[in-house]
Amino acid sequence: MALLTIGAFAKAVRLTPKALRLYDEVGLLHPAAVDPESGYRLYAPDQVEQARLIAALRRIGMPLAEIRTVCGLRPAAAAEAVDAYWRRVSADTAARGRLATLLVDVLSGGSTTMSDPTPVLGIRHAARCDTGALRDSNEDAAYAGERLLAVADGMRGPGGAAASAAAIAALRPLELADVPAAELLTLLAGAVADADRAVREAAEAEHRPVTTLTALLRSGSQLALVHVGDTRAYLLRGGELFPLTRDHTYVQSLVDQGRLDPAGAAAHPQRALLVRALGTGGAYVEADLALRTAVEGDRYLLCSDGLSSVVDRAALHSALAAGDEPDQVVARLVELAHAAGAPDNIACVIADVVAA
Repeated sequence: MALLTIGAFAKAVRLTPKALRLYDEVGLLHPAAVDPESGYRLYAPDQVEQARLIAALRRIGMPLAEIRTVCGLRPAAAAEAVDAYWRRVSADTAARGRLATLLVDVLSGGSTTMSDPTPVLGIRHAARCDTGALRDSNEDAAYAGERLLAVADGMRGPGGAAASAAAIAALRPLELADVPAAELLTLLAGAVADADRAVREAAEAEHRPVTTLTALLRSGSQLALVHVGDTRAYLLRGGELFPLTRDHTYVQSLVDQGRLDPAGAAAHPQRALLVRALGTGGAYVEADLALRTAVEGDRYLLCSDGLSSVVDRAALHSALAAGDEPDQVVARLVELAHAAGAPDNIACVIADVVAA
């Protein structure tokens, strides 16, 4: 089978060589071979369809991290993932469209005020940590406030609790930070770097523990999401439950590569082995960052794997969609984990987006 040069392949799939190099660097589409003398990337004809799929997903605005997940799915599951992504985008776009209409009206002289016809949003929230049925210590930590929501899961053993507490403590000052929505991601990225340093400093006296971290930071209707590890974030919107994070675990990497199906992943003995965490000692922490638009009626769940690994998605959906208040929902989620044996610590945060 003859290989194509990067230029010929780029022309065949209607992409630029620069885009192909990016997809190689982020692990989305590796070349079939690299010329040992020139260093040129060479592609196989049977990679055309995958390249076209990646390009199409990029054209609808899907982030690279989500594209990596979609490309690792079977066609039916991939179609469901794309449909779920587009539903979220549509809802976000509708909210932004209302604001754009207001701005056009104001700037064209149709209105003299900037009062937004959409309601000012607030958060009703609750957080809970539970040791579980089989553990004698709690390495999880959770926080819920008007602007900041966070869950961390420290490595089991000496220092795990200190690591998760240090990560949450490093983010807590963000609760008081009143910043424009445009600065949310920058602020959150800096805070996560601070959290990573805080965990490593705690490790000097605590046997080098590590911790996961999943957090949301809000400004108005904008939410910045940061994620490292296998704690999770979910969104209940319009009666449907959407995962907002992808686990940074060895087993998830096998699923992404097509070497393991999701059913096998759930029972894999190394399903909790992390490939990313805070406190690992690298030069910088590799975190997933995303910006979302909150809509009135949204319900967010942040949780540790002590909940997500033992309570299936259908049961989570049912508990979240019940319409109870956030404190009732977190209590119900902990009950479900205990009903499933609660072999690990349980941390969960519920946040409802409401008209303030």
